[in-house]
Amino acid sequence: MLTPPSPSPPAEKVSPKRPSPHAATLIVTLLLGVLSFQLNASMVTPALPRIGTDFDADASAVAQVQSMFFLAGAISGPIMGRWSDFLGRRKALLLVLGVMAAGTVLCLLAPTLPILVAGRFLQGVSSAVFALAYIVLRENLDARMFGTSVGILAAVNGGVAGFDGYVGGLMTEAFGFRSIFLVVLGLTAIAAVSIAVVVPAGRLASSDGRMDWWGAAFLSVFLVCLSYFVTTGSATGWGSSKALLFGAGTIAAFACFYALEKRRKSPLIAVHHLRSRNVWTVVATTVLTLAGIFAIMNFTVVLLSQDPANGFGFSAWISALLFLTPAALIGVFAAPLAGWLTSRTGWIKTLRIGTAMSLACAIAAALFADNQWAVLAAVAALGIFYNGFFLTAINGLSVLLSPKDALGSLPGLNGASFGTGASLGVALVAPFAGLATDGGYAVALWISVGVTAAAFLVSLLVPAPSEDSLKGNLS
Repeated sequence: MLTPPSPSPPAEKVSPKRPSPHAATLIVTLLLGVLSFQLNASMVTPALPRIGTDFDADASAVAQVQSMFFLAGAISGPIMGRWSDFLGRRKALLLVLGVMAAGTVLCLLAPTLPILVAGRFLQGVSSAVFALAYIVLRENLDARMFGTSVGILAAVNGGVAGFDGYVGGLMTEAFGFRSIFLVVLGLTAIAAVSIAVVVPAGRLASSDGRMDWWGAAFLSVFLVCLSYFVTTGSATGWGSSKALLFGAGTIAAFACFYALEKRRKSPLIAVHHLRSRNVWTVVATTVLTLAGIFAIMNFTVVLLSQDPANGFGFSAWISALLFLTPAALIGVFAAPLAGWLTSRTGWIKTLRIGTAMSLACAIAAALFADNQWAVLAAVAALGIFYNGFFLTAINGLSVLLSPKDALGSLPGLNGASFGTGASLGVALVAPFAGLATDGGYAVALWISVGVTAAAFLVSLLVPAPSEDSLKGNLS
């Protein structure tokens, strides 16, 4: 049962004596917070079979360890991004890390799988640290440094050059899966102390009004129903009773959210903002690009490379080494470079280069799906144009194009769009790639090409940031 919204916490006082942090110190501090989330996401993946064995659970039950983590991330992004407008960025960051620490302790001590899943849900709230970090950078750095810093944070958005998953596997084999959570807990503590000391309180984006908790509740229901509609529709058919039920819930929740936001004085996301080109084009570009490219890199190519009959017949670790690690490693260097280029070529040009070349890579993979080296080259190139150019540009633009009266709304909403797009892309191609035939892989890849082409077309509608938003140092 929903409770009436409570008044916002008192505004965080800003000490005029506290100097602004040095750019490098601020970036490193926020990077620690981002890594706390990212290692939680990537290091646990190779531990999933061990978790299933230890709890005597099947694959579908173990899958909740990751699905609940990412679902919580999709929910927390828009809510924490907007709440930080009232609460203050530093307090919001510390709150997010505090919830993650509590979830990590729960995972460390979990006697059963359901309790572990509950802990993972709490850990997933830390996904909001990305959006909050981007906003902090925008409010404290000039335009040139902002672009580079966004690139640095975006570089770890897909993992630490692929080595984090490898280390997670080694730790699981040597010390058990709980050792991963112990490392994450230590990093979270270091990140929290660093943020408390380094990150300025900053000015509040919204000094009046209060947090829209009813809107947050309806948006959460919408995102949950949408997530289950996509996964259920892919597994049981889009016309199944369960899929239709979740589809109806998705529509109903969004309708309630839309109607409520029109009447709110301080809405979670104002209706006129949802209709703005600044907002919907960014969100649509993110969803469509993730749906197209994520499905290629992390699903279709993975199945194709390990198929001994109609694919390349590689083992799981060779497949990861050839088709996952290069793109992640290249992205570590390409993302900061893309951020540096934004101050010279502009954010919009960087975005369009990223989406256009990602589309070209997708087409190459589909055209030469029977050639392992061509596919390898196409996926590796995505490390430059998707992991580097696209992720840097879209994350930066989500901050630069966010409404001035709700600076945290678009970065949070855009963060939620990553999970939505990724799950949608896999759901679209799974019925075809799952056939494990030459034709099935081809259809799956061309579906991804079509979705990525739509992403490129929408990216052409994303407006350029205004001169005021590019001036930087907003605090």
